[in-house]
Amino acid sequence: MKIDLKKTIPSYSARHGQFSLMQVPPLQYLMLDGQGDPNTSVDYSDAVSSLYPVAYVVKFLSKTELDRDYVVPPLEALWWADDMTAFTTERDKSRWHWTVMIGLPDWLDAEHVETARERVRHKGGAPVLDHVRLETLEEGLSVQTLHVGSYDDEAPVLAAMHTEFIPAQGLRRTGRHHEIYLSDPRRMPAERLRTILRQPVERDSA
Repeated sequence: MKIDLKKTIPSYSARHGQFSLMQVPPLQYLMLDGQGDPNTSVDYSDAVSSLYPVAYVVKFLSKTELDRDYVVPPLEALWWADDMTAFTTERDKSRWHWTVMIGLPDWLDAEHVETARERVRHKGGAPVLDHVRLETLEEGLSVQTLHVGSYDDEAPVLAAMHTEFIPAQGLRRTGRHHEIYLSDPRRMPAERLRTILRQPVERDSA
């Protein structure tokens, strides 16, 4: 049976028009870091085009050598800026920092990733292959919602999450803004894109 992590891990689900609190389990990802406008940055396109080959070769290894098949999870990203207004209100993408990520099931480890990396290296076409890393992300308590529409229309939703919902719940932000891309922008019109917006939080002790 092919496992779909989106269906087995509750934090891959969110409701449109509703903020919800949930406990996100520790999850491991293939990751790559960078900075700049994702629409124009060569670094961003290089990162994405290096993550996917590794992710699919690891999946092939899992299926053929471990007899455990799974659906490659969607692309995800952490986003931040030195001044977060560049992300939530001004949308100055040139000032954004990011970590692009693809999840891996917990039965896979660094040895599998390294084997996959060497196979991808022989094929070529992954420009920043050596910078792909495996890391566990521990977000814990988080607020999330489902955004339907263009990425550029996220700002009002994020503002409401950060300045209204989170303080009203006696919480404060801790980790980095997290997006999970449930739709492929190459195949879906912008107004129908589905993206989970997540913000790790903690109880405000003040």
